[in-house]
Amino acid sequence: MEEGDLLLSGIQHFAYCRRQWALIYIEQLWAENQRTVEGHILHERAHDEALTELRGNLLITRGLRVRSGRLKVTGMCDVVEFHASPDGVPLAGRKGLWRPYPVEYKRGEPKEHNADELQLCCQALCLEEMLACSIPAGSLFYGEPRRRVEVSFTPELRAQVEEMLAEMHQYLQRGYTPEVRPHKGCRACSLNGLCLPKLQKARSVAAYLDASLEEETP
Repeated sequence: MEEGDLLLSGIQHFAYCRRQWALIYIEQLWAENQRTVEGHILHERAHDEALTELRGNLLITRGLRVRSGRLKVTGMCDVVEFHASPDGVPLAGRKGLWRPYPVEYKRGEPKEHNADELQLCCQALCLEEMLACSIPAGSLFYGEPRRRVEVSFTPELRAQVEEMLAEMHQYLQRGYTPEVRPHKGCRACSLNGLCLPKLQKARSVAAYLDASLEEETP
């Protein structure tokens, strides 16, 4: 990992909750709950088999490390499939041309927000830079329905990834942790006990004392 790089997996945290991302990646805080443990198990299974497997015209790689020097972000792809294709790219030690297709494994089911899609698209941007190619789509594999959801890497999604990474770099350089903005996802967050959204939302002691004095003033 190069100095000043962001961890690619962080974009999913940042999109979900900027404070959560800052607590993890700036303040180096972490806590486990059932959701995070299940997520770790799912990713370990994705990386557990042989790193490379050839099935006819399909080459499967697991735990592939990727990086974008332009965006200064680095990380690991759960799975990258390379499909034999005339519009693909050459791979070292392999005959023919291969079209890359990233696949990210997630516990649970598809979500209302697009944090997972942003993470997958960020992987594609890294792969495009490394392989000098264009990747139009990838897939998210969800553990509970056990099915894939294809994601198109539209210009809008790509722009959102780049804007978010720029904001993350700014926060990291400043060492800035955003204030609490409670939302319905707070209860399920593994960092709830460290973030204390309900306590942070409450009035400060000074505000409480001022209000008490006003009430007592005749």
